[in-house]
Amino acid sequence: VEAKDLDKCQHAMDSLKNSMAWDERVYGREYDLDIFMVVAVDDFNMGAMENKGLNIFNTSCVLAKAETTTDAAFQRVEGVVAHEYFHNWSGNRVTCRDWFQLSLKEGFTVFRDAQFSADMGSPTVKRVEDVSLLRSAQFPEDGGPLAHAVQPASFIEISNFYTLTIYEKGAELVRMIHTLLGPETFRRGSDLYFDRHDGQAVTIDDFLAAMADASGRNLDQFKLWYHQAGTPQLTVSESYDESAQEYTLSLSQYCRPTPETEIKQAYLIPVSVSLFGDAGALPLKLKGQRPNPEVGDNTSMVLEFDHKDQSYCFENIAEKPVASVLRGFSAPVKVEFKRDQGELLRLMSQESDGFARWDACQQVLIELIGQLQQQRGDKAAMAQLIEPVQEAFAGLLADDSLDPAMVALMLTLPSLNYLLELAEEADVLAIYAARETLRQALAEALYTPLMAIYKAYDHSLAYQPSADQIAKRSLKNTALSYLMLAADIGANDERRAEVLALCQQQYQAANNMTDQQAALLALVHSDFCQEQAQWALSDFYQRWQHEALVVNLWFSIQASRPARDALAKVEQLAEHPAFDRGNPNKVRALLGVFCNQNTYGFHASADGAAYRYLAEQVLSLDGDNPQLAARLLTPLTRWAKFAGPQRQGMRNALEGIAASATLSKDVYELVNKSLG
Repeated sequence: VEAKDLDKCQHAMDSLKNSMAWDERVYGREYDLDIFMVVAVDDFNMGAMENKGLNIFNTSCVLAKAETTTDAAFQRVEGVVAHEYFHNWSGNRVTCRDWFQLSLKEGFTVFRDAQFSADMGSPTVKRVEDVSLLRSAQFPEDGGPLAHAVQPASFIEISNFYTLTIYEKGAELVRMIHTLLGPETFRRGSDLYFDRHDGQAVTIDDFLAAMADASGRNLDQFKLWYHQAGTPQLTVSESYDESAQEYTLSLSQYCRPTPETEIKQAYLIPVSVSLFGDAGALPLKLKGQRPNPEVGDNTSMVLEFDHKDQSYCFENIAEKPVASVLRGFSAPVKVEFKRDQGELLRLMSQESDGFARWDACQQVLIELIGQLQQQRGDKAAMAQLIEPVQEAFAGLLADDSLDPAMVALMLTLPSLNYLLELAEEADVLAIYAARETLRQALAEALYTPLMAIYKAYDHSLAYQPSADQIAKRSLKNTALSYLMLAADIGANDERRAEVLALCQQQYQAANNMTDQQAALLALVHSDFCQEQAQWALSDFYQRWQHEALVVNLWFSIQASRPARDALAKVEQLAEHPAFDRGNPNKVRALLGVFCNQNTYGFHASADGAAYRYLAEQVLSLDGDNPQLAARLLTPLTRWAKFAGPQRQGMRNALEGIAASATLSKDVYELVNKSLG
């Protein structure tokens, strides 16, 4: 790194050593050279590249220091350093025969780095983060005009296939194999794969053959996951025969037509299941099957669902149970399973699987936001709908035995992007309004316990990027964001002054960037204290203007503010002396955050102005950096998902890009596929 950044490398070095030790322990893979080198540069299109013996990194994936780096950035450094190191075997020692095998190295290595990050921190938090990315970004990719198989049949520009489908969905396919085979057999399969193909350029079929040979299983049907695009829909129904004490779970699957094929064959879908009674998880035994005495936990089972329709009957179920389906997100599918709020609230309290517990909470919130959208204007009806969730959340906050990171995750509402993905035809402004109604109601109802959590936190604690500290900071800062929202929507002057003073104190006295950034974000996103927010933004820039990555954070905080005038602020910041269109990190921090993460601000601008602005930026960047330009236009490619003026405005912007006679192959391919 540059000399000025030498004091920010220790965390990356520790992460590298930890990943080396982990790969030896978990996969039996040792490093094969006498030296491992990394060079980090500020101007780089990607996160990193795994060049043998000399990895090339973006500084955002190496540099980390408490004063300048958030918890999320510490975790990103750890994950990316591990990912590129793991490529030494899954990518370099054994590499791809051709570009159509790209997920051979990327999907496998993303799975490996996810395992590593889960072991280093919180497995539940890591799983929730990964699934949230899938649902809010990869599922839309699978459901739009740019859908492609994990092993694509053709491409115009290969850089367009460094996608979430190749990386994240590819990792989910490896995870399913791990689930189907079990950890010990999967390890035998990976050993066989590495030993059989060391020094070779091979295919996805070679990887699957090693897993099949090590396990004695036929994985031919599983290959459909690699060749069929789209996200399967899993529909679940249930019945209970009280007299026979039998519970039947019926599954069906469907995947919509995509460019590579109209009619999809049935996938092999591992569906992890548990059943819960009043006293907790019930023992599981399928009708007609003998119980396996070697299985220690008989309250969880993986159903291998491999037909279009299939039913599973469980015996000796003495009460009508509540089913937990797809525990741990055992397959990358959408689930339709109609259950009442009471059943989901029971899963929130009884489930031992952290992901399933969080997912039950998300389902409650998604259903509630939909109901609030229908009840717009009827305040009494909306308050009645929200009350059970307020009570459930109050119970979460009162339970000291729960992991603070889990509580913070459950308090976080489904993202606007994911809610849009769930809608048949998305009315973005109406969905945003319903989501805000719920967020505000929770802020008001939970004010007292949230304030108690915030005040109980030890702000003088010496910073460590440990799982325990990250969990406590995440809950404390989630509490702060809700407290500031409560102050924003009409608290009395005394309460408002108290909350604002706490937020300002945290900003000024913070001994780490996580807390300072959280306080600044809360100030900027609150309407009632914009004068104080502007002072803090000016102070933050003056303090950190010589730290490029912190300046990027400064841009992102402002670009993420959900307001109707968000575009005007972005246009203003694009003229700031610190903004450099030639630097990919700066472009992503400002334009990328506005277009991809500030969903309300991007779609609320008058007359589609934000869409035209994005189109202008794409055309401006295309000549110098076509890869960055192509990735930047992604939000416009989802135009068909939207209703009303948003739909037409996004399409018009795409047509404006398509009219250019000088488009790169990168942009040309995406625009023309999007317009159909």
